[in-house]
Amino acid sequence: MSITLEQAKEKLKRYGQEHVLKYYEELSQAEKAALLEQIETSDMDVLDSCRHQEELLKRGVITPLAAMELPRIRENEEKYTAAGLEAIRAGKVGAVLLAGGMGTRLGSDAPKGVYNVGLTRELYIFQCLIRNLMDVVRQAESWVHLFVMTSDKNHETTVRFFEEHAFFGYRPEYVHFFMQKMALAVDYEGRIYLEEKGRMASSPNGNGGWFISLKDAGLLESVVRRQGIEWLNVFAVDNVLQRIADPCFVGAVMDRNCTAGAKVVRKVTPDEKVGAICLEDGRPSIVEYYDMTQELMEAKDAKGEPAYNFGVILNYLFRVDELERIVSQSLPLHVVEKKIPYLGETGEKVKPEAPNGYKFENLVLDMIHQMESCLPFEVVREKEFAPIKNRTGVDSVESARQLLRQNGVEL
Repeated sequence: MSITLEQAKEKLKRYGQEHVLKYYEELSQAEKAALLEQIETSDMDVLDSCRHQEELLKRGVITPLAAMELPRIRENEEKYTAAGLEAIRAGKVGAVLLAGGMGTRLGSDAPKGVYNVGLTRELYIFQCLIRNLMDVVRQAESWVHLFVMTSDKNHETTVRFFEEHAFFGYRPEYVHFFMQKMALAVDYEGRIYLEEKGRMASSPNGNGGWFISLKDAGLLESVVRRQGIEWLNVFAVDNVLQRIADPCFVGAVMDRNCTAGAKVVRKVTPDEKVGAICLEDGRPSIVEYYDMTQELMEAKDAKGEPAYNFGVILNYLFRVDELERIVSQSLPLHVVEKKIPYLGETGEKVKPEAPNGYKFENLVLDMIHQMESCLPFEVVREKEFAPIKNRTGVDSVESARQLLRQNGVEL
């Protein structure tokens, strides 16, 4: 049972958002119930954040964090891989695919993962990722539990897509879908937009919301703990070359006794648009490319090389007990300026041409900063980094196709 209309009015009044019920009397019973439930479950404490953005953006002291580089990895590859395979065979490693986004920038209204990168055959982004994970399943002769985070914008389509394609050969009982929590979208004054007469505007709460969403979906209890999973490898949907539950990576993080690991690539230029791994106030952290000062870009390490030369590729390994520890703490909130479709004064739908308000996000990179230790683990860029963010140009469908070809994938 959702809250009553009176309780909803009280909550909205507390946050100065009474306008949300403007069209309430025009709604059907089902729409009324859905709106009341959305009011009940939405976190409105975040709304005040857009008035205190300066405080949110304060950074600590940034210093270098040395990566485990390729020569060192190759020296110990056999040892690390053996340890990683042992953990996978013991069921201690799970994988989490962050797939809540849509293919909007690719000119598609469908979930990003269903985008076809093939030329002479169908080759979907989801298919590429499953194929990469299957390499490890074959190597370990053991299945890995895969958790797929969707959003309310793409959940049904994603689940149906996997079912229609018979999970691309993956065992369905090892695939678990869960929905990312949503965050409200507001105008510059912190006033919630309506996207329909019976629905407040909202968007996925950022990739840092994955663990709390997995927990709230009951999967922490029903799968992670029950199956004895001790490590979760979190990765983004848009990198078609990334290695998932990579035994060498898992083994190296365990060998170094770190609570987290981050796959990194050597940056092509100091100002490349990737977050750089570092220490912040002595703890592992990531400084985003737009926060990279000239001083940080020019800094050198003891070997005379750029001190912040390794960029993260959104492929992280976390120890589950550490995730459980930090879940009780709140993650930093990012207030992001966006174009938000909304209902105008007379109830007409408006699709803005320019940013018109804020969305609120938690980012997975902030989870790294809450960890005690993190191993930056270098990978070969051309073999593991083919992000698809745009249709053409840098980090595009075109560049990913080229890299897939280079790695022997038939398009």
